Order: sequence, then structure tokens, then C-alpha cells
Amino acid sequence: MTRYVLSRVGQAVLVLWAAWTISFFVLYVLPSDPARIMLGPDATDVSAAQLDALRHRYGLDQPVVVQYGQHLVALLSGDLGRSIGSGRPIAEVIGEAVGPTAQIAAVGLLLAVVFGGGLAVLATWTRNRALGQFLLQLPPVGVAVPGFWFALLLVQWFSFGLHLFPAFGGEGPASVVLPAVTLALPTGATIAQLLSKSLVQTLREPYVDTAYAKGAGRWRVHLRHALRNAALPALTVTGLIVGQLFSGTVVTETVFSRPGLGRVTATAVQGQDIPVVQGIVLLAAAVFVVANLVVDLVYPLLDPRVVLAGSRRRLRAQAGGDDGPDGTRTPDDTVAPTTTPKGVPA
Repeated sequence: MTRYVLSRVGQAVLVLWAAWTISFFVLYVLPSDPARIMLGPDATDVSAAQLDALRHRYGLDQPVVVQYGQHLVALLSGDLGRSIGSGRPIAEVIGEAVGPTAQIAAVGLLLAVVFGGGLAVLATWTRNRALGQFLLQLPPVGVAVPGFWFALLLVQWFSFGLHLFPAFGGEGPASVVLPAVTLALPTGATIAQLLSKSLVQTLREPYVDTAYAKGAGRWRVHLRHALRNAALPALTVTGLIVGQLFSGTVVTETVFSRPGLGRVTATAVQGQDIPVVQGIVLLAAAVFVVANLVVDLVYPLLDPRVVLAGSRRRLRAQAGGDDGPDGTRTPDDTVAPTTTPKGVPA
């Protein structure tokens, strides 16, 4: 188990380094002049000597590889640099924007899990075939609906029509509702689509019939036995779901005029503020990595075969029996899946 955890942590660190490195070289080959961006659009009478002095001051006249090394050393010491446009520390700029974004993202994720999971469970539990088929058709529709269009509908209905929630701004708990619902729609639809398909397949497994034969009720079998195994595919794509929430904040915060990382990202891209964009890319990669790392650490708790399979492969490799004479895996190396999950009496 320790080796499993260390390998996942090492992979997480490698992904962070790769994301930051790729973003650095991609952004620095863009046809833009950071020195002119620092001076602003109104600085039209700046001489070439002044521009050269500004580039030298910030090390922009050095080769890209040298700049990469300097920025990497600074990053390892906790310094993300300064914004080209405002001159403020990037950690300060991002720190101010994280709070409002985290609010709508957390509420949106909660709504997505509750309603997406509830829809999948209800669609596969009901005995009404027509109702079940109707509910199973809703997730693809939710995924296909454009986020900005849905956000405008919510504003029209609940802000201008019913006057229940504010249409713009980020003051008070009421301002979180509509942006969170906007983020929850595609995320909840994704969860419902994955979980419903997995539940349909899981309910056909032999251990479900065994549980029924031993007297377990429908809710017990559905929620305690089938849902636990069916949740694994949905859990696997948690990183994608978190990334979907993060990317959705750009549109959501723009439509609802909310402060947050989405608006900071849009402003930095428009102003070609490369250090700020890099900081946001690093933060997004960190959120993605942490989400996947948590999934990797929780997965063995739900399915111990993940660790057991790796341990058996290592033992056979050390014994020299991992591969057969023809290069194929030996029959006893495969881990037979258990047909009865935890919670069902043997």
C-alpha cells in the first residue's frame, strides 16, 4: 500500500511540473511583447531604449531557457512572480479570486452529485419502464445544453421574471444559487449518465440475484450493494468532473458578472498577462491532480483488488514467473473478481 501511495504522489508531482513547463513554453512563444503590456495601451511615446531597459530589468531579454530556469527556481521557493499588467504578486491576485470561485464550484458540485446521483438511482430503481427510459434520456440532454444559454435562461426566469435571485454580482448567499445551478447542469448530467449505465450493468451481476435470494430488499440491494460497485466508473472520472467545473467558471462568472478565477482568466488572456495565466494553469493542474490523487487513494478502499493485483504482479516478477515462455501472462497471474461484494453474506 505504501508503494502504491508513493507512486501516485510521484505521478502527481510529475503532472504538475509538466503542466507548468508546457504552459511556460507555449505562452512565451506567443507574438506579444510583455514590456509593452506593462506600460499599457496608452504608452505610445516610449522609446526603444526604454523598452530595452524594462526588458532587462525583468530578465525578458534573456534566452527562454534561462528564463525558464529562473522561473522554475522561483516557483520551487513559492514565488509565482508578478502580474505584467498590474505589477501585483500573482499569489495575491489568485488568492483574492479563489474564494468566490470556490463557493459556486463547491455548491455546484454538491448539487451535481445529489441530483445526478439521485436521477441515476431513480431511473434504475423504478419499475415503471416508461418513466425509467424517460429519466435515462435526460442526462444526454443536460450535457448537450450550452452553459451560457442555460445561464441566460436562469437569469430571465428567476431574476427578471420571478425576482427570486440577483442576476449579477457576488454579494450574499442568494448570488451563489444561479451560478452554481449553471455549473451543476453539465456536471450532474455527466454523473447521471455514467452512474446510470454502470448501475444497469451492475444490477445484472450474479451477486445481485444472490442478495435477493437471501432476503435482501430492493433498496438494500440497490443502494448498499449495487451502488457501491457501480460508483467506481463515476469515481474514476472525478478529475474530469472537477476540470469541467473549473472551466465552466469562465463562462458562468462572465454571464453573472461575478468576481473569481474565471473573470481573472478571461482578463489575463485578453491582456496577454502571461505570468497570471501560468499561475492559473498551475492552480487548475493542482486541483486536477489533487482530485485524481484522492480518487487513487480512495479506490483501493472500495476495490482492494487494485492493490492486490499490483502486489501479485510484483511478487511473480521477482520470482521470474510473470510472463510465460511465449511472452503472454500466465493463467494464475490474473486476479479473479469476486462475485459477492462486501456486505452480502457468503
